Amino acid sequence: MVFQRIHLCTGLLERAGRILLVANTYPNHAERLWGLPGGRQEDRETCAMAVVREFREEVALEARVTGLAYVAESFDEAAQTQYTAFCFTVEADGEAQVVPGDAHVRDCRWVPRDELASLLAVRVIREPLLGYLADPAQRYFGYLDAGITIAFGDEQA
Repeated sequence: MVFQRIHLCTGLLERAGRILLVANTYPNHAERLWGLPGGRQEDRETCAMAVVREFREEVALEARVTGLAYVAESFDEAAQTQYTAFCFTVEADGEAQVVPGDAHVRDCRWVPRDELASLLAVRVIREPLLGYLADPAQRYFGYLDAGITIAFGDEQA
């Protein structure tokens, strides 16, 4: 079985002990799924470039990548997809706001570190972020089962 590979590129922006999260909707999930701002890497784009673009598109911020926080990979057997998530530390000035017309983002908020676990429902998002925040020396996380399938809504048939 050949899995398609998708690079997810997210940014960790923290201010005064609060992390910027976005709430996403997808065609195959009734509830909003919270995570870091970011998304899929596009053709001829580095992962760092993708994070900067995604911050602009999702929360109207001009992000500056300051480093690689961690990498997390997971497999979705149902969708025959291997996801590799590159999480970068970023800086950005200004106030985050949801950009009208975004395909997935419906809300954004600054969440205190101690409230992240209760808001992040998806294990392959929650565990790497919390693991890295608890110990920045943890920079790799791997999951043979993603435990979730995401239909982005723009898949090619």
